[in-house]
Parts: sequence; C-alpha cells; structure tokens
Amino acid sequence: MTTDFLSLPELKNKLGALLNYLYPNADTDALTQQCLEAIGPRINRAIVPPEQLWSEQDALLITYGNSIRTPNEKPLDTLEQFLHKHLQDTFSAVHVLPFFPHSSDGGFAVIDYTQVDAELGEWDDIETLGQDFKLMGDLVINHVSSQSGWFRNYQYGKDPGRDYFVEASPHYDLSMVVRPRTSPLLRAVETNEGVKHVWCTFSHDQIDVDFRNPKVLLEYLKIIGLYLDKGVQWLRLDAVAFLWKEIGTPCIHLPQTHEVIKLLRLLMEYKNAHAILISETNVPNRENLTYFGNSNEAHMIYNFSLPPLVIHALLSGNGQYLKGWLMSMPPSPVGCAYLNFTASHDGIGLRPAEGLLSDEELETFLKTLQSFGGRISSRTGQNGESKPYEANISLFDAFKGTYQGTDRWQEARLLCSQIIMLALEGIPAFYIHTLFATPNDLDKLEATQHNRSINRTNWHKGELETLLADPETPQHRIFNALQRLIRIRCAQPAFHPNATQFTLHLQPEVFGFWRQSLRRTQSIFCLNNLSDRPQEISLTNINLISTENWRDLISGEAVTDLYGTLTLAPYQCVWLTNYEKKV
Repeated sequence: MTTDFLSLPELKNKLGALLNYLYPNADTDALTQQCLEAIGPRINRAIVPPEQLWSEQDALLITYGNSIRTPNEKPLDTLEQFLHKHLQDTFSAVHVLPFFPHSSDGGFAVIDYTQVDAELGEWDDIETLGQDFKLMGDLVINHVSSQSGWFRNYQYGKDPGRDYFVEASPHYDLSMVVRPRTSPLLRAVETNEGVKHVWCTFSHDQIDVDFRNPKVLLEYLKIIGLYLDKGVQWLRLDAVAFLWKEIGTPCIHLPQTHEVIKLLRLLMEYKNAHAILISETNVPNRENLTYFGNSNEAHMIYNFSLPPLVIHALLSGNGQYLKGWLMSMPPSPVGCAYLNFTASHDGIGLRPAEGLLSDEELETFLKTLQSFGGRISSRTGQNGESKPYEANISLFDAFKGTYQGTDRWQEARLLCSQIIMLALEGIPAFYIHTLFATPNDLDKLEATQHNRSINRTNWHKGELETLLADPETPQHRIFNALQRLIRIRCAQPAFHPNATQFTLHLQPEVFGFWRQSLRRTQSIFCLNNLSDRPQEISLTNINLISTENWRDLISGEAVTDLYGTLTLAPYQCVWLTNYEKKV
C-alpha cells in the first residue's frame, strides 16, 4: 500500500512511531516535521496498486557511467547514445552505478552526494536518462569518503559532520562484529581534540556514519529527496545491513536498521508513489529475505544466492543445490519483488551460498574459477579468521569450462545461465559486461591491484561496436541472442515478477520450473539442460494440459506428442507455453 492511502495525520503517526523507537530521547513531533521537510515536496501522488509497480516488461541494465567510452566525449553522453542505438527496446530500467565524486572503491567512497562526477557528466545527463528509462541510483548509506566535507569537518570539530561518525576505543572487544573485509575495523584519525578512532566497516577510506544521531538521518533524507527530484526513481541502499552500530553486537541486521528502512520507504512513497527501494545485502539467504519486512521495508531485494548457485550448477552439470534452494524460496510478498542477477560490478558473493553449498562443493567451485583466471577475495569472520567472501571473474570466463576443464560450450553455458534468470520469479537484471561477453580484464587488474577490476572493463565504443557487428565474434552472438531472449520474455504474462512459480522434479542435469500468469491464462514450463550431454525428458512428467497447444517460445517448435519425450541438446533451454504473444 502506498502512502496515498494515508491521511497526513496517519502518515505522521506512523513516522512518529518509527522515530520514537530509533530516537527515544528526541522531540518526536519536531523530528517528524523535520523529516517531512527534508524529503521535500511531493512529486507524484498517484495511487499505484502493488501488482502494477512492475511487470513482465521490466528488465534492468546495470552499468557504470563510463563502461563505454569515446574520446573527447562525456561518458554519460556516450552511454545515452549507445542505449538509444542498441538497447532502447530491450531494457525498461537502467542502474547507473555511483556517479558522484569519489576517492576509491569504484565510486562507493562518496565525496559529495549532491554532485555528479565531472569526469562523467552533469545532472542534466542523469535527468535525461531518467526521462527515457526507469533510472536506478545508489544511496551509499553506510559510509562516506575520508575526503568528504563531513569527515573533514569532523576532524576540525565543525558542523555539519562534527558528530556524524562512529567512534570506538581500540580497547573495546569488537570481536563479534561481522566484517566483509580483512582490514582493521578502526582507523586512528588526528582531530582538533587529539587522536580518535573511527569505524570503517569496508576500508579506511570509507568512514561509517552514525545513524544513532538523528541529524545523520535528516542529511540522508535530503539526499533522497534530491535524487527523486532529479529523476532517480529506483534507489539502491548500498551495504545497508551494517547501518546501525551497537558495541557488543555483530553490528549487522540490527532491529534499528530495519526500522530505518521502513522509515525510508514510508517517506519515499510519500514523496513519489512510484519510487522503489532496493536493499543490497550480500548475506546468507535467510538473512537476506528479512529485508522484505512485512511488505514494509525494501520493495525489492537482490537475489544474492542465485549467482553462485546457477554458476555452480552449470560448472558441475548438476542442479540439485539450485533446485533445493528454489524449492525453499517463498514467493515475494505483496508489493515486493526479487531482483534477479547473475553478475554485477562486484564479484560472485559467497556468503549467500552458506548453508546451501557444502564446504567440499564450495572448494571445488572456487578452484575451478581460479583455473579460469578468477581471484578470491576474503573477509574477517567473527573470531578473526579469514574466510572467502567473493569470487572475482567475468561471467563469460566463469563459463570457460566445467569441473572437468575447459571445453567448447562457453557461450552456451552463458546463455543458459541468463535464460534461467530471465524466467525466474522476479525482475531480471543484466550487468552490461554479460551482454558483451566481456572476458577477464587482466590488464586493469594488474594496473589497479584490486580484484574487482577484473570485471570492470571500460570499452572503447568504436572497438565494441565493431565486435558487436561481426558475426564471427562471441560479442555479436551473445549480444544479439540476449536481446532476442529479453524481448521474448517481456511479452509473456507468465513472466510477471509476481506470477506463480513451482519447481519441477526432473533428473539432476535438468533444472525445471513452471510459471503461471496472474490471471492463469498462460503457463510456461522452463526446462534447462545444465550438462554437456543431451537430456531426454518425458512430457508426462511436466503436466502439459492435453486440451492446449504447446510451443517452445525460444525455438518456435511445436509440441506434437504430449505423451512423448523431449530431447534437450547440451545447455539447451526451452520455454513451453500454451499461449504466445507475438513480439
């Protein structure tokens, strides 16, 4: 339900209850009014039924503002031109990764939230993209750059910033704190009051802000209001799980963090009924699911367990772990959806595989990716031990082979992984380098000495378009195949993000599931061969209704014998449907 169903007094009451929980010593009425003023005037009051917030026509492209470059041209201009020329009729939404001035971490150490990085473009470029696509942006909410104005003010005891950061003594027992990195948690900083130690969950260039101070909340509400005014309709909460700090706790998934997200959603919907809040929580699956709340926290959550499980299934030729996970996944709540992806600007998260892949399977998985040129990044566990955190590799090169070694099925495996993602309950999201079949960028890795650089190539537009135009290149074949598949997908009611999903019970080499449209007019049986050998499926095992005509949406072939068998070639996928809307 959007906030348009609430009167202003009802909205204030809800907001006040959240604020009273977070800041019991504050003047709740005054703080409530300050929050409404911080988010700014409303820009869209239209009531949106939950099932209409998104549809089967939605697909998201994930890209950096400079993933495609042209000499002497603003990268955001280049991106816009490329999207219009090649992808205007393929994607409804675009996620431009942090486009702000920054000091490190691929844009996630933000110096100034209110400016566009001059090396990329300006706000006009962002607003133009927001006119043509549903635009997704990042709210890096857990930390700021050590070069930010707030942190410099902190060092000099000035406002704003003087009391915006989390301090702790190095003598405290912080062993319970969950970390995604191996660097020391605290950083010693010279201030006008002497040396202080500030909290750095991710790196010493990324200083954690202190949401226990309501002034910090108000600052971020102003930032959210600005982004919504500039056309950013979908907002990604980066690393939000670590937001609230309490000494003596793991400092992840604290109740206050969930209350902050509820508050942000309430105010975002108040400002713009079409606004979408997305949580980025690279954690084990059960923990990740909590960020839906009671349909009152994130509208979408990243489906973090999907990448490691689908890649593992295709490397092993066995979908038992992928199937087991899918069977255990609840449907997304009303007004919520999964955001499905298989690759991103980060690596393949390994925490989301905890409890899903055995230690032996995980070890084989990582050794195989390393043999294909991948790197493994680590984190510090609760007891100080180092553990694998993510695998860094381009998705294309992750599929160079299987556990048996390299082979000739690299492109087929990549396409199979994307077809699976396209068909699953939720909204599909494609990292731009998957579209381009981008290989490992070993030169950038060597230049930066950062593992994530291996999958953050900056293409020269001319070189890229030459490869895309050449039928002899994997870039051409993958790019055109994925465009066609996305367009097919976007025309099928059974692929609505909230349409029914049921797991099929087939041989381990075949991963299958059934989708049915919200109005029950269309069924699609999604069958995916995970192996390099043909697989035979008895059609009587998947319950094709005998009074309907069935056809594979991908190949166009009709099913003529409902009691016969279907043979899938290595890595072949089929979408068997009783209804077809022409693309």
